[in-house]
Amino acid sequence: MTKIEDVKNVQPLADFNWDEFENGTQNGASKSDLTKAYDETLNKIQEHQVVEGTVISVDKKEVVVNIGYKSDGIIPASEFRYNPDLKPGDKVEVYVESQEDKRGQLVLSHKKARLQKSWENINKALENDEIVQGYIKSRTKGGMIVDVFGIEAFLPGSQIDVHPIRDYDVFVGKTMEFKIVKINQEFRNVVVSHKALIEAELEAQRKEIISHLEKGQILEGTVKNITSYGVFVDLGGVDGLVHITDLSWGRVSDPHEVVTLDEKINVVILDFDEDKKRIALGIKQLTPHPWDSLDPNLKVGDHVKGKVVVMADYGAFVEIQPGVEGLIHVSEMSWSQHLRSAQEFMKVGDEVEAVILTLDRDERKMSLGIKQLKEDPWETIEVKYPVGSKHIAKVRNFTNFGIFVELEEGVDGLIHISDLSWTKKVKHPSEFTSQGAEIEVVVLEIDKENRRLSLGHKQLESNPWDEYEEIYKPGTIHNGKITESMDKGAVITLDEGGEGFATPKHLVKQDGTQAQLGEELPFMVIEFVKDTKRIILSHSRTFEEVKEEPRRPRHAANGARKQDQSAQINNVAAGTSLGDLDVLADLKKKMEGDK
Repeated sequence: MTKIEDVKNVQPLADFNWDEFENGTQNGASKSDLTKAYDETLNKIQEHQVVEGTVISVDKKEVVVNIGYKSDGIIPASEFRYNPDLKPGDKVEVYVESQEDKRGQLVLSHKKARLQKSWENINKALENDEIVQGYIKSRTKGGMIVDVFGIEAFLPGSQIDVHPIRDYDVFVGKTMEFKIVKINQEFRNVVVSHKALIEAELEAQRKEIISHLEKGQILEGTVKNITSYGVFVDLGGVDGLVHITDLSWGRVSDPHEVVTLDEKINVVILDFDEDKKRIALGIKQLTPHPWDSLDPNLKVGDHVKGKVVVMADYGAFVEIQPGVEGLIHVSEMSWSQHLRSAQEFMKVGDEVEAVILTLDRDERKMSLGIKQLKEDPWETIEVKYPVGSKHIAKVRNFTNFGIFVELEEGVDGLIHISDLSWTKKVKHPSEFTSQGAEIEVVVLEIDKENRRLSLGHKQLESNPWDEYEEIYKPGTIHNGKITESMDKGAVITLDEGGEGFATPKHLVKQDGTQAQLGEELPFMVIEFVKDTKRIILSHSRTFEEVKEEPRRPRHAANGARKQDQSAQINNVAAGTSLGDLDVLADLKKKMEGDK
């Protein structure tokens, strides 16, 4: 503390010019000149630029930095949290936000200076393909967050290493080298890669390894990745692919059945392309082909057992030992000749027994059959299905000319449409029965060579036309129902079971109207022909006054026919009417023709 006595003892400068001081001049210079000279000694700074400053003081709240300006800047201590060892005298970079605030204070920011400088460094590293140091802060979706020059960059999981990474957490907290691979200036996004550094190192090794590769060479590798189509193997800096078909001589549905990740395995080089850097590897080629170890005594006709490994519409592949397969064609699965899918007989995984049909060791092909395990039903067809025997069959399908039926698996037969019924006129077999239904049949004929059976259904009953010949004599009258109508006439179903036909003029009723479909009326038999199964009927004749004698069949002797015709003329003449003149005319023409 300065004492009053000390102040009194202070002597003024002998040469101080008090007049110049009062007039605002000193040593001949004005006060404004002195101020200008002082300002020129200070650093010339501009706002929004980064400059270097010196730390004047450090405390818990703020850091005072001198940048050579007329006033010092104050920066929050939190911006130097990354550097706990900061002390006065240290040089730091600061960003000039404002030369003066409302209080006339210089406003600086160390954080913004670091950020701007970091972007400059990151862009420079990308342009010059430089390697940078980064600190892995945390995990994120699809990769990691890395601190590079104070900026958060994204490290994709695929860019961590050349090998697939299954545990990202082991990298958190590590400082590693990276290459800047992408920058989005608009959104200030940075993408880095560590894999790029490794690949650059491996490229030289890869070229060296590929230059020494040879087909047939056996190498040790590590399983790097397993896919649905094969396995990638690391050969020590270069990768090769073992296709799923080259994993085993047997069929492989999933490569995981053969190898595991990170497993050490031996592989053989099958092929490689130096330009495309593709290497084809094999594992099964390290062992002999299973066909070479197939039992030499195995021959056609032998029975073998195996497992169904592949199914197709045309057949099934059966593995009788690893790597040795035989095909069971669908035609060799059943004696039946119907086209069917192989899936109806077996499925993948089934254990089956089969007979060897063909065996070609050179071509490594084998065909098998399972129907041969059963006796061919056609070998003894005439014993089980002799002509005249009756059986129950299953309707398989229809054609316009008949019905195909199955008596048992492998034994089919045809019922011709004409052999379905003695009396009904069947236009299409589907009118008679339905597909899948059972039908009783009689064996009519056997064609063993062509594996065909001719069958009948109507032969189960006696021929009713033998009885009809006595029932439906010409001139006899029977009740019937019109069951079908057409332009040329109508079909009449008679009460006794027969079917006849009447022309339109013979369907005229007594009141002059035409008989209609569904009507039940009496009908007279005009003509009966057994050979062609024809019955000609007339309703009109039943109420006309003319009563004709019953006609003889057409195959009667000429003499008898003439006598009958004469008798008919006499009888008709006795009670003729205008309505019967057409009958007389017809009889006359017949007699003249006979003469």
